[in-house]
Amino acid sequence: MRIIDMHCDTLIEGWRHPERSFVDGDTSINLKLLKENDSLVQFFAMYLSRQEMATIDPYDILKGIYAYYTKVMEDNRDAIKPVFSVQDIEKNREAGILSAFLTVEDGVFIDGKMERVEEVYDMGVRLLTLLWGYENSVGYPCSDDPEIHQKGLKPFGIEVVERMNELGMIIDVSHMSEGGFYDVAKYSKKPFVASHSCARALCNNKRNLTDDQLKTLGNTGGMVGINFECSFLQEGSEHATIEQIIQHLAYMKNKAGIEAIGFGSDFDGIDDNGELVNYSGFSRLLAEMEKTFTYDEIDKICSLNALRVIKDVIGK
Repeated sequence: MRIIDMHCDTLIEGWRHPERSFVDGDTSINLKLLKENDSLVQFFAMYLSRQEMATIDPYDILKGIYAYYTKVMEDNRDAIKPVFSVQDIEKNREAGILSAFLTVEDGVFIDGKMERVEEVYDMGVRLLTLLWGYENSVGYPCSDDPEIHQKGLKPFGIEVVERMNELGMIIDVSHMSEGGFYDVAKYSKKPFVASHSCARALCNNKRNLTDDQLKTLGNTGGMVGINFECSFLQEGSEHATIEQIIQHLAYMKNKAGIEAIGFGSDFDGIDDNGELVNYSGFSRLLAEMEKTFTYDEIDKICSLNALRVIKDVIGK
């Protein structure tokens, strides 16, 4: 069974440490691990870290990571290729080639300039995580401060949502305030995703989704990719377990529906991979999932749900 993982931070690690091999380096995701463990599509985020923003403009960080991405794609073009649609994914599958789906994590680079959304679309970006941990020109992040957490999209943020719909870009609400989430649900004419989040009822972390948010994703044709970060899976946990991941998947299935759940590992962006160790852990996870889910359900979680969302948003 082939896997679509909707979020990882491998690109920024490669950009920071170009001496690391994209093929078989010591990151949690590399080309060898993807090939050996049934990857169909890996979503690669261009994560705009506050660490670099202390001295570098966010848009320049994005351009730097993009340059790294284009280089590793070109260097390994016989094994992995960028994709922009389900049609591209199917072509790669038939050719025995892995697929890379480029995303941006944090709309801070937009800085009130709509043309930047269009520029990253032209680069090949097909998913944008609108917020990270700080306010930007689009809206507000999830917060322990109730006043901030209930703030919605800014007027410009509504325009960004509408433009992304027009272009065929997937809107990602992970890291977003609850008010912003519901504004996306209100204004988006297409399904949207929470690419790397978990269920708040099982783990009371501000980054996780409430039951109503899960139901909203399901009702609007969207989906959530489960995050493997231990602090999103169980309060006080220092080590993610496969059991915890399956508990969240089962819970989210009951609230959002089987067609609204998938994977968003956050590999290379989390501090501890727990029992999974790295991307190779997917094989053990899928084996354990067979005790809770049917074959058809696992197929939907692994790839079919994400393929549907890609097609519904991009249109092909």
